[in-house]
Amino acid sequence: MAWIKVINKDEATGELKELYDHVLKDDDDVDNILSIHSLHPKTLEAHLMMYEELMRGENNLSKAQREMIGVLVSTLNSCDY
Repeated sequence: MAWIKVINKDEATGELKELYDHVLKDDDDVDNILSIHSLHPKTLEAHLMMYEELMRGENNLSKAQREMIGVLVSTLNSCDY
């Protein structure tokens, strides 16, 4: 497994803390798929913008259909996310 240096939520400041706060609920940890961007918060911001547009933006697909596509693609790629 690859190892990537990340900044944990308790160590985050400034723009990174704001982005983490945007995705955190209660005492949850930041998902690994998001924390890998921690050294470059602009890439985390771009990731979140793309995800939110794909999953919540105006589209002909329902939320359930979008989630099903995500599950299928992750399964085909043997991805835990």
